[in-house]
Amino acid sequence: MGRLFVVAIANRKTAGETPALRSSTPHPGHGPLISSSPGAIFAFMPETDKIIHEILPVGMLQCNCHIIGDPKTREALIIDPGDDAEKILEVVHRHKLRVTAIVITHTHIDHVGGLRRLTEVTGAPVRMHADDLELYRMLDIQAAWIGWKAPEKVEVSELLREGDAVKWGGYEAQVLHTPGHTQGSVCLYMPSEIPGHRIAADAPKFTACEPGRLFAGDTLFARSIGRTDLWGGSFETIIRSLKGKVLELPDETIVYPGHGPSTTIGEERELNPFLAGN
Repeated sequence: MGRLFVVAIANRKTAGETPALRSSTPHPGHGPLISSSPGAIFAFMPETDKIIHEILPVGMLQCNCHIIGDPKTREALIIDPGDDAEKILEVVHRHKLRVTAIVITHTHIDHVGGLRRLTEVTGAPVRMHADDLELYRMLDIQAAWIGWKAPEKVEVSELLREGDAVKWGGYEAQVLHTPGHTQGSVCLYMPSEIPGHRIAADAPKFTACEPGRLFAGDTLFARSIGRTDLWGGSFETIIRSLKGKVLELPDETIVYPGHGPSTTIGEERELNPFLAGN
């Protein structure tokens, strides 16, 4: 297909093999991409008290956009609105949500295409890591390389740093700076789905009494990792990020990659050819 800009394609382990776009179809055992709260710990909770979490694969490259809402305050976080802004807004309106933040895990074009429309409608601040600002300013170059129309840029309201807490309603997620796919790639770790659960500032390790959630962007995929042959990519750096930070999370942590099906830290530790044995 010529120079198709498959920015979120996972690396392949076989030398010389051409990467291929991961399917958005869940593999057996992981259920649908539009998910409700997992785990028996929430069986006692009324449906109206469960966290709102919908995943929309958007755009030509099917970037997983997350809409995560507090069912009581109706405040919501959106992660990686890569395209199809009207579909995202339909979910927001259906749940009567008020978007209080938009987080970009990295600034490849397929993760930011819906930003302009969403900020116009919601007024929500946009947050990303400073090390990806230069890549964001290169949207016209990214678009020309793939043959797309460049999306309009928006003002970045806040620069994320390692350890920052992104809060909405009664929930929060911790920022993990995980460079490698891009220099400013981040993951968001949400240790609990229970409202009011806060992250201990001095916690040396990640622990949780129920499965947490990791919004991994294009750093980690089911059975693979993000490609590292594009702007700012580094194989050595992404492996360092994965082994030094991501694999520190509990095995039961549910991982939501930027494309394709969900997985868990434990499964990737055991079965991912880049990470097995760690």
